[in-house]
Formats: sequence, C-alpha cells, structure tokens
Amino acid sequence: MSKYFIGMNLVYEKQIKVTEEHIDQNNHVNNVQYVHWVEEVAAEHWNLLKQKTEYVNDAWMLLDHHIRYKKQVYLNDMITVKTYPQTPEGAKQPRKVEFYCNNELVVDSSTLWVLFDTEAKKIKRVETNWLEKLKI
Repeated sequence: MSKYFIGMNLVYEKQIKVTEEHIDQNNHVNNVQYVHWVEEVAAEHWNLLKQKTEYVNDAWMLLDHHIRYKKQVYLNDMITVKTYPQTPEGAKQPRKVEFYCNNELVVDSSTLWVLFDTEAKKIKRVETNWLEKLKI
C-alpha cells in the first residue's frame, strides 16, 4: 500500500531536552521512555487537529506498536520528535513517530491506532479521506 504524502500542516514537531528522569542504569535514555513519548506526542498532535474534524469527542487507542532503536541518546542531548499520520488502513490509523538527535534518526516508531467513540464505547471507522480534509 502506498503511504500518504503528508503536508507540513500534518507534521507535528517538538523538542525534548534529555534530563535525569529520562536516563536509565546504562546512562542513556531508557527505551520505555521513548514509548511514553510516542503516546504523548501523538496525543498532543491529536489535540491540535481534532477541532478541525468531525471526531472532536473521540479518542485514539493504541493497537500496535513497533519501535526500532538505532542509536543511544544521553543526558542533556536535545531530541527533535516528529510525528504524522499516514493513510488509514480500514479502521486502523497508522502513525509515524521519529526521534532525531543532532539531525540523525535515532529512534523510529510505527504505530497503529483505532478511533474510539467515547459515547458509544466502541471503535469508529474514520473516513478514508479524513486526512485530506485537514490539509489547508
């Protein structure tokens, strides 16, 4: 399946300075910390986008998560996190989250999410072209 071309308005970017709380016993960013950041940055991005959709009261639930650690990051390093949605796959919404340090990709994450209707308490299928509607 071809991947969705993402316009700049669908890419969310954030800077994170590595602090003591992010470091593990091996003196680098704990791998579990990246998983936390993946969920955090996805939620932040959704909070910025949802007002432009018909899914304002719905929430994304993480269904599947794949992460590849390419290089270690250490105390006081500055990480740039970039995330963006990809082409929906039926009821599943793929999302990429990439972590860069010194302009080098250090962690690469691919996730699958499902939209959860918080009132009906069930999964909701998004329109195939819902991302197109967000491009302005």
